[in-house]
Amino acid sequence: MAFSTTSSSPCLALGSFIEELNNRVDIVSFDEETFTFRSDPKLFFEHQYPPTKLMFHPKPLPGQTQSLLASSGEFLRLWRVKESAVELCSVLNNSKSAEFSSPLTSFDWNQAEPRRIGTSSIDTTCTVWDIERGVVETQLIAHDKEVYDIAWGGAAVFASVSADGSVRIFDLRDKEHSAIVYESPRPDTPLLRLAWNKMDVRYMATILMDSNQVVVLDIRSPAVPVAELQRHRASVNAVAWAPQSARHLCSAGDDGQAFIWEMPTTVPPEGVDPVLAYQAGAEINQMQWSAAHRDWIGIAFSNKVQLLRV
Repeated sequence: MAFSTTSSSPCLALGSFIEELNNRVDIVSFDEETFTFRSDPKLFFEHQYPPTKLMFHPKPLPGQTQSLLASSGEFLRLWRVKESAVELCSVLNNSKSAEFSSPLTSFDWNQAEPRRIGTSSIDTTCTVWDIERGVVETQLIAHDKEVYDIAWGGAAVFASVSADGSVRIFDLRDKEHSAIVYESPRPDTPLLRLAWNKMDVRYMATILMDSNQVVVLDIRSPAVPVAELQRHRASVNAVAWAPQSARHLCSAGDDGQAFIWEMPTTVPPEGVDPVLAYQAGAEINQMQWSAAHRDWIGIAFSNKVQLLRV
């Protein structure tokens, strides 16, 4: 699921998750007056394998009606979404073999330098693409095991999480070194997702496999989390920082709950309670906070998508 950054009303790209070759992505719009979703039968495309992530261009050109959408699967693909059609622009493949490519687990589009997209892969690497030239800018062996997520923290700085249980930060200006800012307390507990606070890049949040915790980190104080948010009653599947606030983040998980948290200046011994909660009634597997329409959070569960107004 991905929110468009161009439309005047919320618009979403929604990918299917079917464990076979044939999947699809639909572009749907949301009417804020009637509170209904509208789909256009022409605005969809077939996708090989389930898309592991979808994301629209973070900084569209002013006055442009078309938008650029990226998807990851076995390759990184770029799609042009027009008013009445979706066209494939490019397929970016860094594999030495035309027949085989290590699956991409996720990617992130660089807001400060939109020609850059960073991808993470099960082959332990992170790859930075220059999408304007269609070439690899750099590829790094980022971890000892599969890399599950990647997030930019600036024009040249990104972080990644892995099955090896670590959060690592990389700087493209010094590719020989990386900094480990967190490691799972239980050895080899995979970290699945990473969210970097765009309003205050000192902070990031990560989630562990089969854990009800959201771990909030301050990169100035490696190893010791700022907070461990533990009010979910089942595994957390998604986490996102508020696009307009440095102190708020949202999490969602298998308990069917979406929580909004407000990070205090100092975390009390008894922990932090969410300030808002929503019960979906089923396991929430995907959640996004719209950067263009900051009142809206999208959640996906079962075969449903809902928009929550904050």
